[in-house]
Amino acid sequence: MTLVAGVDTSTQSVKVVVCDIETGQVVRTGRASHPDGTEVSAAAWWDAYQEATADPELLTDVEAMAVGGQQHGMVTLDDNGDLVRDALLWNDNRSAQDALDLIEELGGRSAWVSKVGSVPVASMTITKLRWLARCEPDHAAATRSVILPHDYLTWKIGQQSFAPVTDRGDASGTAYFDPAGDSYLHDLVERAIGHDLELPRVAGPHEIIGENPDGIRLAPGTGDNMAGALALDNGPGEAIISLGTSGTAYTRADSQSHEPTGTVCGFADATGRFLPLVCTLNCARNLEATATMLGVDLAEFSRLAASAPAGADGLVFMPYLEGERTPPLPEATGELLGMTRANMTPANVARAAIESVLWSLAYGVDVLAEQTGAITSITLTGGAAQSSAVQQIAPAVLGRPITITEPFESVAVGAARQAAWALTGELPSWKIPVVREIEPTAADLEAHQVIAERYRSALAEHYIS
Repeated sequence: MTLVAGVDTSTQSVKVVVCDIETGQVVRTGRASHPDGTEVSAAAWWDAYQEATADPELLTDVEAMAVGGQQHGMVTLDDNGDLVRDALLWNDNRSAQDALDLIEELGGRSAWVSKVGSVPVASMTITKLRWLARCEPDHAAATRSVILPHDYLTWKIGQQSFAPVTDRGDASGTAYFDPAGDSYLHDLVERAIGHDLELPRVAGPHEIIGENPDGIRLAPGTGDNMAGALALDNGPGEAIISLGTSGTAYTRADSQSHEPTGTVCGFADATGRFLPLVCTLNCARNLEATATMLGVDLAEFSRLAASAPAGADGLVFMPYLEGERTPPLPEATGELLGMTRANMTPANVARAAIESVLWSLAYGVDVLAEQTGAITSITLTGGAAQSSAVQQIAPAVLGRPITITEPFESVAVGAARQAAWALTGELPSWKIPVVREIEPTAADLEAHQVIAERYRSALAEHYIS
């Protein structure tokens, strides 16, 4: 049996899967937690990886490995390759004003879309560079290189025996890389931080970039959404919605998107194509927060939500508990709207929390479809997608056929699939299997129209002037 490994270095933890290269079957796993917070030492990711792989049997006979990782995080290195400061993660919103400043300086959103396919938001690396220059000029001056979280862990796994390497998928989330031209735009880097930087080489999608001390060959890895797309292998007209710490909706495309409002990010994928994507900050943690507010565990929260009617009797939960990226509302807070004595029940609040998270992504899918053509079905993945209540409620909010995949680590499996591609030169045919398909009923489609209109009206009235 030939074995390959995939690593997911996510916001919350590192997960390692070892797969049979012929079938994709997961034969071993490892896991360790990451520190909480939006500012974390990159060294903690290496520590967690070492903990996750401490069992000597885990990587025995593994021939190749790749790392998928949380996008956008700013890892700063000095002249010696040492960390300058803790990494700012994708969900750190302190650079929101810097994003607005950069947009204005370049001439508006359309100018950014034409250059990199995306409009800077606080999540993206380039805005964090500007924040560093503005708020920590000494650290900015000491920074000679900036790499991404998956680049850092790959580099450490290889014991820094090669210079840091990235791939075009993860690089496309920095907002200083042009995915269509496969090149960094150093003028944007200088605009952001005040001087040029040494940036990681952008490897080919199935290149061997080095090996670790045990001789395991290393593929370039990619961003978490790009790795998830590799694992799920969606086709034309199929969108993927991932319900994790953040929510993402994306599809595959042969050409880069240039959506003028910046709602859709014109990212690259991990195969040489493109991955137009919408991201929301408020996802699974909203559901956890609502369950805590109601004083119930997640199982009871799910039961309550499933017991309420579609539309939660008119209760609208605006989901912006942590600001928002799509639409760009970094200073926004959440609200409960349409409250009456009749509808203020725990069941309706639970249902409205789930509907709000799914509606944010349905909103994104509609904008995606304007860029890529009709989206006729949706695959749900991520931890929250395994909730029975989420699966029950999704057809009424999304208004499309829903596919549920096996509840496993899609990012790590996608990274393993890339490792297999790099090892053999052929992208394997296996992917995460489907376990359930749900067709929306006539009642779901009717509810979809009501819910969509209710939330769009609330967004326009309360948040967007």
